[in-house]
Amino acid sequence: MLSSDAIPFTMGPALLFCPADRPERFGKAADRSDAVILDLEDAVAPADKPGAREAILEQLDSGGLDPHRTIIRVNPVGTPEFELDLNTLAKTPYRTVMLAKAENAEQLKSLAGYQVIALCETAAGIVNAPAIAAEPNVVGLMWGAEDLLASLGGLSSRNDDGGYRAVALHSRSAVLLAAKAAGKEAIDSVYVNIPDLKGLLAESQDAVSSGFGAKACIHPQQVAVVREAYAPTDDAVAQAAELLDAAASAGTGVFQFNGKMIDGPILKHAQATLRRAGH
Repeated sequence: MLSSDAIPFTMGPALLFCPADRPERFGKAADRSDAVILDLEDAVAPADKPGAREAILEQLDSGGLDPHRTIIRVNPVGTPEFELDLNTLAKTPYRTVMLAKAENAEQLKSLAGYQVIALCETAAGIVNAPAIAAEPNVVGLMWGAEDLLASLGGLSSRNDDGGYRAVALHSRSAVLLAAKAAGKEAIDSVYVNIPDLKGLLAESQDAVSSGFGAKACIHPQQVAVVREAYAPTDDAVAQAAELLDAAASAGTGVFQFNGKMIDGPILKHAQATLRRAGH
């Protein structure tokens, strides 16, 4: 079984879904994103799933995609489609799997040998997120808003103003906390209003500020917006570097800098900014 400690999740910040039955889009999606998610689940009609699996195998004849930047979203454990998905995966070099509708830790044992992004998008998945995140082969958690509300018998994850309903916000936070408590990565849900790039930017900025390591996209034009949100400004990088230099000179646990009291957590924020800038 793969250890998440040995193989950390390093993809991101913009992950792009691509229907697995559209092989003509595979290369473009991979080129335009930080990682591509070939989707065998919701993006593919039931009748087209056999063809989607075949498409994943056929593209290997021309070299395939970079396994380090490719994720395969498989159907839920317990469905006939899941077993067929695994049979296909075994014939590929792809070893990062997104498990749709992950609901309990036991399901992860079906994916021994793969590093798994568990997609918590039902009530059971949200409630059991801490146990799911603790599984050794889980490298990250993602949450899904619309499937979650459907599992609750709800109608929409968002209010009329575009903001999430309280139950969706709770679930988003629950998945983030469960992932980070287990030392795993957290991926924010997709933004389904494709033309609303301003709203996407605001939500992406909140995601990075809250601690999500990546955000999933459903359209190529969303990728640049997510990247913009995750890339620190030149001013932010300069300020973070200046603060850390001041900390090194101070040599104490707590000190004043530009009129503010600085301690350990503030220094960690600065270090995170420099990491996102590639320093």
